[in-house]
Amino acid sequence: MPLSGWRMCGLRLPIPTSCATLHARMASPRSFRLEMLQVARLAPKLLGESASLVEKFLLSQVTAEGGFADRQGKPDLYYTVFGLESLLALRIEAPKATVSAYLRSFGAGEGLDFVHACSLARCHANLGGDFISDEQKHRLADLIETYRTSEGGYHGTPGKAAGSAYGGLLAWGAYNDLGLPMPQEDRLGEALAALALPDGSFANEPGMREGTTTTTAAAVTLARHLSFPLPSGTGDWILKQLHPSGGFLATPRAPLPDLLSTATALHALDGLQIPFGHVRELCLDFVDSLWTAEGGFYGHWADDHLDAEYTSYGLLALGHLGS
Repeated sequence: MPLSGWRMCGLRLPIPTSCATLHARMASPRSFRLEMLQVARLAPKLLGESASLVEKFLLSQVTAEGGFADRQGKPDLYYTVFGLESLLALRIEAPKATVSAYLRSFGAGEGLDFVHACSLARCHANLGGDFISDEQKHRLADLIETYRTSEGGYHGTPGKAAGSAYGGLLAWGAYNDLGLPMPQEDRLGEALAALALPDGSFANEPGMREGTTTTTAAAVTLARHLSFPLPSGTGDWILKQLHPSGGFLATPRAPLPDLLSTATALHALDGLQIPFGHVRELCLDFVDSLWTAEGGFYGHWADDHLDAEYTSYGLLALGHLGS
């Protein structure tokens, strides 16, 4: 049953959780993984009986190797992050035996690139940290630290002179997922500040003249956890990315909204304690348009492939819109 059907049947009801209460929940854990999980766990209130379709779809994405499938059907640590967190949001037990065997095959991350090293840390955290030793955690952190840049940030490409907003958030999250302190954490905030643009948005890397919604949302989340000040116009810039038909644009010049930008924009606005009730119905209609009876969400209107990543962002968006 599509989301619009739930609304027509009177099942799309506000969850009795105020924005202030939700923000308090988000602010409690020093982990963006846990705060997003707390929000996504509100999604089943809107999904109702159709939550079982999402569960079925997610479990269908587990490969024989134990990881969740990428868009080519191959197991991938990055997609496994979203598959595990979506199951946690639905309060469904993950197939730990197969997934943990898949994770253990990577050891302490030797040979992994930055994104997949951070994904390995996050996957282990989603399984409770029971399948990685303390020694492996430190070795994985050492690997992530090799991607640190001279000004204190992180970048997914080795040898970069300066970090990216995305790299900073991933590295900070990985250290928290490993339960380890980040060395010189204060320098990360300074590196992030250098990416702020005059209009309130954030560039992903130095020299970029235009910010993106996802990068700005990442900066908002990281700055909040680091207690680092943001430009006064950041919230207004995010709101301006709303498409007239609902959903948020990736950039001011993007032709169509997408689910990733929408979910992260809503998360950032909630973190900034900026009300977005006036865009709720438009955004619900947008998320509705990406829902399929197979139990997954498309990433945008031109997308024709379902995966665990966008389904996870669908749950995050619904969690925010249901509050």
